Amino acid sequence: MGRVTMSDAATVDWLMDSDPAVRWQAMRDLTDAPPTDVAAERARVAREGWGAEVLAAQETDGRWGGGTFFPRGIGTFDTLHLLYQLGVDPSSDEVRRAIAPVHEAARWDYDPSFRFFDGEVEPCINGRVLALGVYFGQDVRGIGDRLLTEQMADGGWNCEQENGSTRGSFDTTINVLEGLVEYERANPESDEVATARVRAEEYLLERRLLRRLSDGVIPQHRWLSVAFPDSWSYDVVRVLDYYRRARAQPDERMADAIGIVESKRGTNGRWPLDTLHHDELPVDLGETAGEPSRWITLRALRILKWAGRAA
Repeated sequence: MGRVTMSDAATVDWLMDSDPAVRWQAMRDLTDAPPTDVAAERARVAREGWGAEVLAAQETDGRWGGGTFFPRGIGTFDTLHLLYQLGVDPSSDEVRRAIAPVHEAARWDYDPSFRFFDGEVEPCINGRVLALGVYFGQDVRGIGDRLLTEQMADGGWNCEQENGSTRGSFDTTINVLEGLVEYERANPESDEVATARVRAEEYLLERRLLRRLSDGVIPQHRWLSVAFPDSWSYDVVRVLDYYRRARAQPDERMADAIGIVESKRGTNGRWPLDTLHHDELPVDLGETAGEPSRWITLRALRILKWAGRAA
């Protein structure tokens, strides 16, 4: 394992001088802070700063932004995913109160008979709902079972498979993998879930996380453009941060992708936010495309630490 060295100290200090949502994750992943201190900092997310602001934006009917999937960025689906990425403590009273009405109130826009944690029809969306449901303590077994039946022959998933696609999609697969790893931790006795997850991980690793299997070309250069918060789109930091959570050690087939992450670091020791997926969020995270990003820097540093390639 790598470690954060003195050359990273100023960058870590910059991360610590931030919102509790960044600070508690930096404490957990980049410092030797005691678990009790990390937990105390995490508890602040629901009560102070961005997390508290997002929770306060919930409407009286239990939704955010007046809808479920839409409007993008501020609707219930994207807002819950942002809370998940902020790492708000799901056991806190504030979060329990916020989640309680969501299942019934946030019906899916295209068919109101589908309640939120029933999921919908596309695996790229259902993968994220699976992760949210497990995280917030909801019954999402129906989504998990459905996703297992939809895995494709090459090990991936594709939102276009109902329209005839026979190949996995990097974008869809990362969304499903993030859900499966949460689901597997909640259901460790399920060999079927573990098998599906490993097959999907191998689908990406066979392609070195970025490249077409046939000729080794990176077919989508947007995968090199990193963002926060995540949407449906795949990127090199997102996928490596997934593997950091899912595996104890990196695989040699990740070396190219890890090198790309290293190369994106600025001379100030920080990583920029390349792009934004949404025009509007329920809270201002204070980050601008092209400028140094605490979120991307946090993710990149913990990836490099996990890979043994800290500065």
